[in-house]
Amino acid sequence: MAGKTSQARSVFSLFDAAARRWPQRPFLDVLPETAAAYGIAAGALTYDAARTSVAALTAAYRSAGYPAGARVMLLVENRPSFVLHWLALNALGISVVPVNPDLRESELDYMAAHAEPVLAVAVANRIADLEGASRRSGIGFPVIAPEDTLPRFAGKAPAPGMDTSPPAREAAMLYTSGTTGHPKGCILSNSYFLHAGDWYAGAGGVCALSQEGERMITSLPMFHMNAMAYSLMAMITVGGCLIVLDRFHPRSWWDSVRASRATCLHYLGVMPSILMKAPPSPRDRDHAVRFGFGAGIDPKLQVPFEERFGIPLVEAWAMTETGAGAVIAANREPRRRGVSCLGRPEGAVEARIVTDDGHPAGAGEPGELLVRHAGSNPRHGFFTAYYKDPEATAAAWEGGWFHTGDIVMRDASGDFFFVDRKKNVIRRSGENIAAVEVETVLMQHPEIRAAAVAAAPDPVRGDEVFACLVVDGDGGPDRARAIVAWCLERMAYYKAPGYVAFVDALPLTATQKIQRGALKAEIRRLLDNQTAYDTRAMKKRLVPS
Repeated sequence: MAGKTSQARSVFSLFDAAARRWPQRPFLDVLPETAAAYGIAAGALTYDAARTSVAALTAAYRSAGYPAGARVMLLVENRPSFVLHWLALNALGISVVPVNPDLRESELDYMAAHAEPVLAVAVANRIADLEGASRRSGIGFPVIAPEDTLPRFAGKAPAPGMDTSPPAREAAMLYTSGTTGHPKGCILSNSYFLHAGDWYAGAGGVCALSQEGERMITSLPMFHMNAMAYSLMAMITVGGCLIVLDRFHPRSWWDSVRASRATCLHYLGVMPSILMKAPPSPRDRDHAVRFGFGAGIDPKLQVPFEERFGIPLVEAWAMTETGAGAVIAANREPRRRGVSCLGRPEGAVEARIVTDDGHPAGAGEPGELLVRHAGSNPRHGFFTAYYKDPEATAAAWEGGWFHTGDIVMRDASGDFFFVDRKKNVIRRSGENIAAVEVETVLMQHPEIRAAAVAAAPDPVRGDEVFACLVVDGDGGPDRARAIVAWCLERMAYYKAPGYVAFVDALPLTATQKIQRGALKAEIRRLLDNQTAYDTRAMKKRLVPS
């Protein structure tokens, strides 16, 4: 088992201790392909060099007067500057708000108004967008590029938080899809991130890490907890190197894995699905990877993928809210491959499965997963709270257990299996999309009288966004494309409808709410009858700046 972070009190102090212990080891490595995409230098940054850069940034933020307890938005994609600025801000007790670079105007406006940052650091081609959000939100924060001179802090000092001791102090606020409209801001403490590093370093089994120089490659975004909490914190904890790609490039993925000399990798379910479509190659097993860690692989592909590429894939369950406080992972043999097995809770993780009436589910009976940390602090390792939403926080922790909204099943042997999502969330290529959020944007269209959104099956991405619309006048393919084009100007590309169907009426309850079960059945019928317009080709990720 790798070393513990028990002596660290913040993300920065953990990094600083690692840099002093392993100064000449590589900390971050930028491959040529990623460097070309971003227009930055390729190559490795040692722990000592990173420590020097972080010290300079810390001094600059301190000199400019940025106070502890403030928040800074970071929209810098998967560049090393994300990590360096976060560590510098963390050293001063300042929290970061990572921003998905695919977010558009209305989404940025909401985040700016909600998070109330004192500054935003952004890539050059998004500075104007964040400046607009700064104005429209009424917050009025400055926006700079990562290499710019910091403007002098001119705002009000933030009010003290609930707990300003370093372990409990807010280190980041990540936004997660809400089921009632706008995304929720999850307050994540230093302890949250330290516990994630501890968990991964000590998980053992198939995904055991050593302190001998691990090299982890990931194409997952730094604004998500997977890369930010698990990948980065694990590597700092064991003195390893993190290789972050600008995005997942299927054609060059294995070349990147080989060039990086990666010993482990992180994945989302869509990645194995795409990689298995490539023709077999004599170089399929020409790599140094010992395991992959991720979630959501198509069960039918797990065994064929592992046998073809020689990499065991460790399926795991967690949420932004749970962090590593209640992670469940199939990292012990036998892993029950090919049946959506999540393994079983270990260590201090406590879990229950309850039916709709609140009673414990029996073996083989699906129910909602409830989790907590054992001991006197059931929230250890979890998020601190939903920002500005104490009611939602209390509801999530009703009865002293965190209610995940995920439906799972436990068999007689004690293994857990993922079944479905209880919440009205669409999971497309690893992105959680709240149907209500998409419906809210659609209802702003002047020609749409009613909108209902749900998941449609997609053979590659898992789910796709399906919109049933009641409009003025006739529908048709041109109108469907026009509506999606309108959506793409207002929301991240992955949230926009990939299918559009024009209907006379939506299935509603007696209180005029959408009947979600009936909506799913209607979507299946529309797909079977081929009466929906396929707009998936319009959904394109923004080119990195």
